[in-house]
Amino acid sequence: MRTTPLTDRFGVEVHDMDLSTIEDAGYRTLRGLFEEHSVLLLRSQSLDDAARIRLARRFGPIEDRLADERPADEDFAVPQVSNVREDGSLTGEMDLHSLHLKANMLWHADSTFMPTPALTNILTARVVTKTGGATELASTRAGWADMPETLRAQVRDTGFWHRYAHSRARISPELAQLPMFHKWPDQLWRAVWRNPVNGRDALYIASHAFAVHGQDKDTGAALIDRLIEFTTQPQFVYAHQWQVGDVLIWDQRAVLHRGTAWNHNEPRVLSSICISATPEDGVDAMRLIV
Repeated sequence: MRTTPLTDRFGVEVHDMDLSTIEDAGYRTLRGLFEEHSVLLLRSQSLDDAARIRLARRFGPIEDRLADERPADEDFAVPQVSNVREDGSLTGEMDLHSLHLKANMLWHADSTFMPTPALTNILTARVVTKTGGATELASTRAGWADMPETLRAQVRDTGFWHRYAHSRARISPELAQLPMFHKWPDQLWRAVWRNPVNGRDALYIASHAFAVHGQDKDTGAALIDRLIEFTTQPQFVYAHQWQVGDVLIWDQRAVLHRGTAWNHNEPRVLSSICISATPEDGVDAMRLIV
């Protein structure tokens, strides 16, 4: 199996692997690359929904945010990140769904606001735009390694409080009031996630983080902004320009991501499956009990 670097700090493109037919040995190799490099890119993949689900289950339990809303006889459907409605029309630039997509343009890790956060996201391009619409990824492992000790010391032994509605309120107060952003109570996670496979640390933060445990509101908010600003400097960022068939798989424990703007009159469809972190991925050690 050949790989080529995406940047000089993190990420590789994996060649000569068909994700739709991956077997145990292939997955072990893929998982090893995932732990070491944090971001994997595989091009020209042909993954239907069944193949996406099979691949996701190799990483762990599939996250299902709609489990409490779905009828018992209705199967899990692969979520889409898209501005295309079911009837084929496009959402308006300022309607609530589009504002939700705009909130995804803030630097974040998925599901930090849930009782079990995400280990990874498997994101697949189905319809892409002519220009714009890149996905940017920032290595908080590389950022933490390069961060001044005076800054690291302010959060190393504490944690961040996370709330889904917080990131949405930064875009639209009306959006933040929707029930879907209030399903889960505030979550407290340690500020540093140590990879249990290789022992490497990464800052664990997101746009959903609204407070630093043990600090006053304004001081904590300013520190969160400073930390995100530091770890998303250009030397820690990879910007992916999508082609149909591209698959990105990244480590949510060590990578922030965000979407970028595109012409809203163009359709864009990405399939997204999040996989929940398990004790083997280090999630239990991340729970800060107060």
